[in-house]
Amino acid sequence: MAKAIQLVVLKVLMIIIFAGWTAVWILKPTNLWTRKWKGAEDSSRHTEFGYYGLNFAVYTFPLISLTIIGLVCLNLISREPPQSRPARSAAIGFSNPVLVNSFLGILSSIEILAVFLFVLFLAWTYYARISNDFKKLMPIKSLNLDLWQLKYLRVATRFGLLAEACLVLLLLPILRGLSLFQLLGIQFEASVKYHIWLGTSMILFATIHGASTLFIWGVSHHIQDEMWRWQKTGRIYLAGEIALVTGLIIWISSLPQIRRRRFEIFYYTHHLYIVFLIFFLFHAGDRHFYSVFAGIFLFGLDKLLRIVQSRPETCVLSARIFLFPCKAIELTLPKDPRLKYTPTSVIYMKIPSISKFQWHPFSITSSSNLDDHTMSVVIKCNEGWTSTFYDAIQAELDSDSGSMSCMPVSIEGPYGPASLDFLRHDSLLMIAGGAGITPFLSILKEIASVNRSRYRFPTRVQLIYVVKKSQDICLLNSVSSLLLNQPPTQLSLKLKVYVTKEERSNATVRGLVNDLSLARTVNFSTKCSNYAVHGPESSIWMAAMAALSSIKFIVSLIFFNHIFLPDEKKSVVNKKMVIPSEKRAAKEKTPSSVVDLLLLASFIIALACSTFLAAILRWKRLKKDIPPVSPKQGTATEHGSLETKCAVEEHELHFGERPNFQDIFSKFPNETGGSDIGVLVCGPGSMTESVASLCQLKSQGLNIRSKGKKTYFSFHALNFTL
Repeated sequence: MAKAIQLVVLKVLMIIIFAGWTAVWILKPTNLWTRKWKGAEDSSRHTEFGYYGLNFAVYTFPLISLTIIGLVCLNLISREPPQSRPARSAAIGFSNPVLVNSFLGILSSIEILAVFLFVLFLAWTYYARISNDFKKLMPIKSLNLDLWQLKYLRVATRFGLLAEACLVLLLLPILRGLSLFQLLGIQFEASVKYHIWLGTSMILFATIHGASTLFIWGVSHHIQDEMWRWQKTGRIYLAGEIALVTGLIIWISSLPQIRRRRFEIFYYTHHLYIVFLIFFLFHAGDRHFYSVFAGIFLFGLDKLLRIVQSRPETCVLSARIFLFPCKAIELTLPKDPRLKYTPTSVIYMKIPSISKFQWHPFSITSSSNLDDHTMSVVIKCNEGWTSTFYDAIQAELDSDSGSMSCMPVSIEGPYGPASLDFLRHDSLLMIAGGAGITPFLSILKEIASVNRSRYRFPTRVQLIYVVKKSQDICLLNSVSSLLLNQPPTQLSLKLKVYVTKEERSNATVRGLVNDLSLARTVNFSTKCSNYAVHGPESSIWMAAMAALSSIKFIVSLIFFNHIFLPDEKKSVVNKKMVIPSEKRAAKEKTPSSVVDLLLLASFIIALACSTFLAAILRWKRLKKDIPPVSPKQGTATEHGSLETKCAVEEHELHFGERPNFQDIFSKFPNETGGSDIGVLVCGPGSMTESVASLCQLKSQGLNIRSKGKKTYFSFHALNFTL
């Protein structure tokens, strides 16, 4: 009861902070806010915090405080007893698909509302700024512009503010350890689409801003004078041009045609974000930078803490390599017994012997309830990094050396849902395509292993698996005992496999699973690392690091400003004796780039101190608490040892056809008898959209609490590719 009250209080506090921060942004374009803000800045100049402290407190810290409070909430949720959580609330109806479109994707009512409000905010900001600008048009001394040119230049300038508004939120969806989206039940792989939307919008507005400005300089014959200017004060045009070109390079390399076919190009060019952000700071100035600084601050801290978490390296215990034509690998990694994770969790893996820089996400296929000392991932090896890895394992198998080498690996994560509410349904319909089966392997193991007196999990599960070739069925190997055995009845499981590119008549699921399960196992040496995967730190620990980092930043900023900038406290004593020209000279004494560099230095020092502290605490914990890896862990868990308590119905195998989802959705409620059906889908976009459309048609969110037993399909999309 006390935890429930604490959660309510914290969530109310988050709502209040978010409402206040939103109100600031709504009022920001108005003349009222401009007058009040100038007065507040003038007053703050004569305090220890200065105008920079005021900007940090108003624009930056609210989002940091939301993150800190949100992490505390996640910590309370993770400690909440499973049976105390509601099975399903009426609010879940608002997360089901409302709009399904091949271009926009699958949108829920909440997402549509959020996009509408954000577009409305952008429109309001632009209208308020432009209307004020046109009322107070002032000629620019360095440019001899006509009236239409002056107006168009103001239009171009205000598009830059729209790009800035997108940058405020751009980095928040790709946070992992410090992510607030977990509170909403949205995982990193799903929230990436918000990052794509915001990034595309930002580049669009920034391009209009930059191109229009260059156009006005061109028609007024000042482009040579203005384009290469690095001003001492004010906007630095050259920095803005560098930031725009860098942003365009990042965006172009992120297009699906490049990202999916040339992942390395996408991966490496994305690290140009450092160049983009630094030159954005020089172009926009420190006041504008504070508006977007919260996301940058949290992203930088999150990135460095993840690097600390991935150290030291662990090692691969064993690899089961499925023989041609399947071409898949199941890796077994050592795990600290106290590390628990939820089904559908993802780890990010880097194997230095393959690439020293590339990280790749993989769904965990094991259950922490069953495997205390190990965790497993299944990798479908198609091309690029995965194909190189497959060849390396194959070469290890083919070598004649008596002892196997050690394969070090860096692991980040696991990252998964904060709770298992997405599994709490009467029945479960899981639909997978190709490699999209991997998140469902951990779900099947979790459901089969849980104590149903403590957890409300479905009793009837149907798995629809769609593949192009029958060879891909080998990915089911890790749950073969669950699929093929018939122990005492607690869970009813039915598998329907659709092989779309082959024609065959006499094959069975059992026969195919057995035939395609031929594999060779490599047991690697563990001499290169004594450490198991120990996972990320607790949410409370992360919240404390975020709070300490923000304090270190503001203290460093105050210190640097008092040392390197003129003391404004002293200047105010004699301000009446200073003539206006001298006041202007004093104001322009410090170049704006120096102020920007002080902000950047404070940011680097805050992150460096936090990273150093995190590394020390992490190392002490490793030395004190976590037992070293034992070579026996590699053979502790054998395949087929899963004790299942499920009744296996007669499985279906279909060749040369695709599933008729309309027919499946019509029959499934009658087969299971449940009114609350969870639909989980992971696979190609077209398949996911088809399932989402059916869920949209079959379910009426407003009838969740109706007295009748109306069937309700609750849609959940899982992503296995970025």
